[in-house]
Amino acid sequence: MESHLETVALFSLKLAYETEGSSPILRDDLVMGDYQRDVFELLVRRGDVEGIQVKVSECVGLALEAVGGVDKPLGRELGRLVGEFAGVRGMEELDAPLVALKDYLKDIQ
Repeated sequence: MESHLETVALFSLKLAYETEGSSPILRDDLVMGDYQRDVFELLVRRGDVEGIQVKVSECVGLALEAVGGVDKPLGRELGRLVGEFAGVRGMEELDAPLVALKDYLKDIQ
């Protein structure tokens, strides 16, 4: 699960900050500091669903801005997916909406 969380953060930050012709954002870049696998690993170990949702919302919010917000086609779907993820109440329920979010972010890169 930690790798999926880190991937969601990475793809979100790529959408928000990567520009054509610049160096790609990688997992070890400074911008990923608060969203690296070990940060998510700690939250998962604690069972901190709310903390995970806050971290994911921070970076997906940036991606949502980058695609034009929820009024645009890409943003509507991204908003729907992050809403489903935010509605989860237990660790055991996180996986399916997380994978859907990760796959969507990968597709719109």
